[in-house]
Amino acid sequence: MKESKIKVVMCEPDKVAKVVEIDNGLKSFQNVVGGLIQATYPFEDDVAVVLDDEGKLNGSPLNRGLKIDNELIDIYAGTFFICGLGDEDFCSLSDELAEKYANKFKYPEMFLKVNDEIKAIPYKPEN
Repeated sequence: MKESKIKVVMCEPDKVAKVVEIDNGLKSFQNVVGGLIQATYPFEDDVAVVLDDEGKLNGSPLNRGLKIDNELIDIYAGTFFICGLGDEDFCSLSDELAEKYANKFKYPEMFLKVNDEIKAIPYKPEN
């Protein structure tokens, strides 16, 4: 049976990541990210990163970097969330995965170009 709400890690620009529950459905996902959704699967865990498909094109604020083995691979723009993967759709994160990804993406980041390389610098927001 499909969950009516799912536990996700919410990552908003300029805010600390937090574990929240959101309605489980396409319209809710689109409202959260502010546009058409795109899911990426960059991690070995059964999780998806759900973001606005056109966030960078629409000028959404840069949010957090995607790092694999400490190498910056991509930069997520706008609000995104991390959820679990069920057999056929998205589902709640386990408590363990929620804690893992809330810590991984805890702080928003600023991006600086240093010697032809982009660096992601985490910072603690004032709010």
